[in-house]
Amino acid sequence: MDKQVIIAISREYGSGGHEIAKIIADDMGLNLYDRSLLDEIAREKDIKIEYLEKYDEKPKKTYLSRRVGAYTNSIEEIITEMQFDFIREKAANGESFVIVGRCAETVLKDNKGLISIFVVGDKEAKIARLQRVFNISKEEAETKRRRHDKTRKTYHNRHSDFKWGDSRNYDICINSSKLGEELTAKSLERYIEDRINNM
Repeated sequence: MDKQVIIAISREYGSGGHEIAKIIADDMGLNLYDRSLLDEIAREKDIKIEYLEKYDEKPKKTYLSRRVGAYTNSIEEIITEMQFDFIREKAANGESFVIVGRCAETVLKDNKGLISIFVVGDKEAKIARLQRVFNISKEEAETKRRRHDKTRKTYHNRHSDFKWGDSRNYDICINSSKLGEELTAKSLERYIEDRINNM
């Protein structure tokens, strides 16, 4: 790819946004960074991956403060900054990639190759998907959906100047319930192609 393109995908829980990101990354031959970026950070910083995963994309608990490697602050803030540094470094090196969550649309907002996407879904469709994926009841799925979205919103709004899910702050927002994951990904790929051609 001649031009650098960074596709930052944020999503409501249960919308299939992560799967859509995988399809786009595979189709475009790009690296996908999601929770897997924690593996690279763990190797670089010599930290146990389980430790990083425990606090991944979690809002800060002000009553906790510890030291990890050279970083000092709350555990959540340490891990957040590690991830932001990782994202900035990949972008600074000119790499094109797809990234899921991690406030990437904020961290890389000044990058000319950034394309930011927010994936939503109809409530019932998201609940049904969570029931299917996790083999849980409707009530359990709804509780899980609410909890995860609340955590994501709190995390994002703490580290961003704009509100999580506010359509005015993303290049494109799309409802995956209307077309399903595969066709939603294909629609986004056409948009991304047009954006690249006009960069």
